Amino acid sequence: MKLFARTSPFALLFSLVLFVSTFTSTHVLASKRPDAYQSHTLEQQSLLVNTTQNVIRLTAYDNAIEVHYQNDKTPLPSYAIKENATPHTAQVKNTTHKLTFSAGQLTAVITKSPFAIQFYRQGQLLVGEEAGYVKQIQEADEQENYHGFRFHLSQDEKLLGAGERVLGMDRRGHRLPLYNRAHYGYTTESSQMNFSIPAVLSNKKYLLLFDNSAKGWLDIGKANPNILQFSAVSGRSSYIVFSGDNYPDIIHNYVKLTGTQPMPPRWALGNFASRFGYRSQKEVTTTVQKFIDLDIPLDALVLDLYWFGKDIKGHMGNLTWDKETFPAPEKMMSTLKEQGVKTVLITEPFVLTNSKKWQEAADNQALAKDVDGNAKTFDFYFGNTGLIDVFNETGRRWFTDIYKTLDEQGVSGWWGDLGEPEVHPSDTLHTLDNGLQVNADAIHNVYGHQWAKTLYEHQLTLHPNKRPFILMRSGFAGSQRYGMIPWTGDVSRSWGGLQPQVELSLQMSLLGLGYTHSDLGGFAGGESFDKELYIRWLQYGVFQPIYRPHAQDNIAAEVVFHDKETQDILREFIKLRYQLLPYNYTLAYENSIKGMPLMRPLFFEDEQNSQLIQNAQSYLWGDAFLVTPIVSAEQKEVTIQLPKGIWFDYFTGKKYLGNQTITIATSLNTLPVLVRAGSFIPMVPAVQSTQQYSSQALTLHYYADKSVKKSAGKMYEDDGISINNMAKNQYELLHFSVEHAKALTFNFSHQGQYPNMPAQRDIHLVIHHLKDMPKTVSINGRALKVGQNDKAQAIWDATTKTFTIKFTWQHEKHGQQYQQKPLTLSVM
Repeated sequence: MKLFARTSPFALLFSLVLFVSTFTSTHVLASKRPDAYQSHTLEQQSLLVNTTQNVIRLTAYDNAIEVHYQNDKTPLPSYAIKENATPHTAQVKNTTHKLTFSAGQLTAVITKSPFAIQFYRQGQLLVGEEAGYVKQIQEADEQENYHGFRFHLSQDEKLLGAGERVLGMDRRGHRLPLYNRAHYGYTTESSQMNFSIPAVLSNKKYLLLFDNSAKGWLDIGKANPNILQFSAVSGRSSYIVFSGDNYPDIIHNYVKLTGTQPMPPRWALGNFASRFGYRSQKEVTTTVQKFIDLDIPLDALVLDLYWFGKDIKGHMGNLTWDKETFPAPEKMMSTLKEQGVKTVLITEPFVLTNSKKWQEAADNQALAKDVDGNAKTFDFYFGNTGLIDVFNETGRRWFTDIYKTLDEQGVSGWWGDLGEPEVHPSDTLHTLDNGLQVNADAIHNVYGHQWAKTLYEHQLTLHPNKRPFILMRSGFAGSQRYGMIPWTGDVSRSWGGLQPQVELSLQMSLLGLGYTHSDLGGFAGGESFDKELYIRWLQYGVFQPIYRPHAQDNIAAEVVFHDKETQDILREFIKLRYQLLPYNYTLAYENSIKGMPLMRPLFFEDEQNSQLIQNAQSYLWGDAFLVTPIVSAEQKEVTIQLPKGIWFDYFTGKKYLGNQTITIATSLNTLPVLVRAGSFIPMVPAVQSTQQYSSQALTLHYYADKSVKKSAGKMYEDDGISINNMAKNQYELLHFSVEHAKALTFNFSHQGQYPNMPAQRDIHLVIHHLKDMPKTVSINGRALKVGQNDKAQAIWDATTKTFTIKFTWQHEKHGQQYQQKPLTLSVM
């Protein structure tokens, strides 16, 4: 939902001018005098250092070190570090000129005078302070306006990160505002969007996070080409350095401290019907039935703001059903569930003074305050409003009581919109649970983060063993631990809007937010339906984390309301999305345990090739697929930079040698998707909804090539609903491996179990790209009948060069445990 419907042009211009004027100068930070070491003490896992100007605490974590200059005037908690983070044991070595604080492979070396900290991994310098903690001083009155940190940058260093921006992958040379703000209708450039995350990932194999929630700036070599500078108006004086052997390892260490993303419910990986917005109960039920009638899978329907009011203005804060347009919402949602469709509702944190709930919210002290202690009110597009204070218990309790009522009515998922917050006057006061009162600028960037935490924890109190679904427009470092599913904002419905979507998702994934996705088809504007654009965007969506077309309703967002050719093309792609559920769900598993992105940049493949960092035209979907979206009109061919190895065109089967740039022709019916040789891809038959999902009939595709002598894959399964399946040992992990010598020797093994898992699996092992029909096939020494018809157990298709082996993989009971029998399958 969207800026055009939220802020008048005059108000928007005024707020923009105010924001820009606040940050016009470069704000180069400088200390008044050099700092020097005085003394230190080691307190368990922390090193406390006293200097002539500061008290500094260094805390060791797993491959991470936090540095906190503890002289904040208004101390705030860390929002980035997860609640149950456990420090690691560290060692300190003291010499005449230096202190060395070691935490495993990462070491902080402190120069005593002038005071500075440098960070090393296995003896190699990663990054170091240029001036440490610094302030901007107004000489006239000695007022401290900004504070922050300055770090040295190496000459050829490349830096990614800083959250949602459209700038190119390497963000060096930019000075970026740290203030979450919607950018309505953006296309190929945006320096400020909904997620302003104060963190950078360097090709020198470190990640640097500034743990500060306040309004500020991140200067990545703009004012001074060799200086990285963080500055903020207030907030926490803390940063954290992470290291690792490679990029996935760094991300893993980052999420170990900031929190891993919980597994989403399986239905979240299905198809969504969404628009701005469905205006009546009848429109909802008619839309869902149309998906069913046209044989197009569907798992969720998203209701925008019309569920609580028939108009855009005047209803925000009601947060109860408009019974004129939705006369029987509980019955509606119950019927949708029977059809396999979940209902997701939009909510906003603004309560209009003329809404039905204003007085209730004010009486319950649920709203942020002004300097006089009254509910703070201000104007924006929707009217005169207050803002729910999610930072204190009274505000959260009032808000979650509303969610509880809606949950009891049958709502399955939540959409948190405008959570930057979109309008957030600086003199708004928020009260933290510890009684500390801070202004809006100090905690602006964590409002959406705190809202997601509130909603996530409340849902777990209502349903302790059910995974929440939380779509949220704004957040901060660590928001992923609350199950936040972000999207890339109010993108233009144009080719220019499609072009930066890979960059946005890749950048967010590098900082833990692995489910970042776009409004498929584009959201904002568009005078007429661009069929090619729509098809290309929704084809790309099959290989992004969430499949959710969404748009202003002057042009339908849903496939079912377009012409037959569009439906026929996209039906197959949406069904492919459902067929890939076992593969995609395994990507979700990998993300939940290690933070590994579902969408992966090509530079993961060759970390020595710094030029790959700039590539946001192609990406890896898991390890198996290389995807290159079509992002220009009437594009007849596409150029693809291939990683090393052997690659096959997913649709045509054509083979390509890797480590080169290729050009392939395009077709509207297909998308440039390549598969890596040696890949295992588990698939299931498409279903109308994940409510009917089963992996009992499993097709396992293997892409063979003689260059791949050994290969392995896995598939994760659980009930798709419950919390903490891995911790409870209520999951199944299937392992596949192969050795390619004179024969292809496959090994299948298994670990774990979960309630209602299949008693056996009917496997179709499809081996692609063999030159000739194999002569013999055996499973655990038992020969199978080989032929070219359906009567055979192993079937050769000479046209497609595929060899399909059909067998049953059964469970064996060992006491109270069920295990699938290990299998060895030989193909000669």
